[in-house]
Amino acid sequence: MADSRDRSTGGSTLLVSTMAGAVLGAAGLAWWLLSEADRRREAQRHLRVLRQAGLQSLQSLQGQQGQDHVPVEGQLHDRVQQLNQAIDAVRRQLEELRPPS
Repeated sequence: MADSRDRSTGGSTLLVSTMAGAVLGAAGLAWWLLSEADRRREAQRHLRVLRQAGLQSLQSLQGQQGQDHVPVEGQLHDRVQQLNQAIDAVRRQLEELRPPS
């Protein structure tokens, strides 16, 4: 009788150990899956932040170029007018130096 009791106790111990291992394995798998999902969410958030920062810096650069572009065009226009006035002045001087035909 002691032999059959040992077998049933050994069998139940084996069953309990197997169940505990399955529960621990499932808990470990669940923890790993959750940590992977969290890591992926964090990576996606980080990429969104980087993209937004890149877009903002690109927009600010474009804004600076747009701001710099207007004065340059205005300065260029003023410079062209000055050069045209200087050319007109030189042309008048040359006309004054030319003897009448």
